[in-house]
Formats: sequence, C-alpha cells, structure tokens
Amino acid sequence: MLRRLAALLLAALAALPFAPTAGAQTATPVPSARSGFTQAQRAEIIDIIRSALKTDPSILGEAVMALQAAESARENTAARDAIGSLGPALTRTPGDPVAGNPDGDVTLVEFYDVRCPYCRRMLPAMAELLRHDPKLRVVYKDIPILGPGSAIGARAALAAGKQGAYLRMREAMMTGPADITAETVKSASAHLGLDWDRLQRDMAEPAIQTRLDENLKLAHRLGIQGTPAYVIGEQLLPGALPVADLQAAIAQTRQR
Repeated sequence: MLRRLAALLLAALAALPFAPTAGAQTATPVPSARSGFTQAQRAEIIDIIRSALKTDPSILGEAVMALQAAESARENTAARDAIGSLGPALTRTPGDPVAGNPDGDVTLVEFYDVRCPYCRRMLPAMAELLRHDPKLRVVYKDIPILGPGSAIGARAALAAGKQGAYLRMREAMMTGPADITAETVKSASAHLGLDWDRLQRDMAEPAIQTRLDENLKLAHRLGIQGTPAYVIGEQLLPGALPVADLQAAIAQTRQR
C-alpha cells in the first residue's frame, strides 16, 4: 500500500505546482480544478516518498511509467481533437495526391519526407496494405523537413502530378539516392518519360510551395514531431509501423 501511495504521490508532485511561499510575487491565478500542494503538504509527501524509496527503489520506475502514460494520454486526446477540428483540410484538400481507391470507405493520411529512411522503409509495407485492401484510400502529405534535397524531391513529385506521374516520381525519389538534387530529378524525369522543361516550370510554381507550407501547418497542428506519421480515423500513429498495426487501425475505423 505504501509503495503504491508513494508512486502516485511522486507522479503527482512532478505534474502539479505547489503553493508559493509567503511574499512571493505572482500573477492573479486563473481559477482551476487543479490546485497545488502547500509547503507543509509537500514536505509530508516527500517524507513518505523518501521512506518508501529506501524500502523499494523500483517505485521511481513505476512513477516514471505513470507520468509517461499520462503524457501519452494527453497527446492522444490532443491529436483526436485536432483531427476532428481539421476535417476536410486533412482528408479532402483538392489536389492532394491520392492512391488506392479514390472512393474508399477509410482514408489513411500519410505525412512523409522523401528522404526519410523510415518513410522509405515503409514503401513495401504501404504497397502491401493497398494490395490487400481494395477499399482503402490513401492521401499523401509531403512535408520536406530534412533539408533542401527533401524540398527538391517533394516539389518534383507534386510537379510530376501535373503530368499524371506523382506516384511514379514519388517512388523514384524514395528508392533513389537520398542526396536528391536537380540532376537526380532530371534523370528520373527522363526515365519516367516526362516533359523535363514542363516539370521544371511546374516545380517553380508558387502553388506547390503553398501546398507544402499548408502540409507543414497541418503537421504542427496535429503535434507531429517526425516522419512518417499516419492519420487513420481519429488516430494519429507515428513512426514506421508493422502492416498489422495499420490494418488494425483501419478495421477499428470501419467498425465505427
């Protein structure tokens, strides 16, 4: 009992402020359901924790796990709220590249960078997912966060979309050298049979930069901190994931 109490109190101490000492300069607090501990209460709690830690130091690990679980729950709630508020901007922005079934019953949104090694690792997994799910719709959100090469690759893929070749250029950028340059794009353009002059003009279009900027804004609003990241229904799933995890999220969304 003491062990459990100490773990909970340790987590609470880390999560909550305590009342200021007399004479401290503070602003008028906003009323809140969560209030801090007084100095006396804090001292008593610390005594309990010290006593328990001497008996069982593993309590600290339990408290850390509790804090991590609480933080994860807060992040999940914030992500769900953000997904709900974004609505069509997330899944139905006109002109967004789409793979799979354009009329699918579930939409998966992938935020990715063409140079990201984890995004590249997910290429076969995503291909398998689409191959086995004819009702899945995938929306791609390019977010070039890994430097100039990423921006060149993202611009190339979006510009190639004007020639009906977004998916092919995307794959070329993600399976080729990670050091993407204009020459890399030119070589890929020739291999794909695209109009190079037109591709260069389209890559320079302000509309493409606007789309990339909007994608980054969406990523920030969702709290995305790296690539890849997937939005399926009300869930935000970060990182390179097993196909089974994505399929489970899709199935859960269908059930809703």
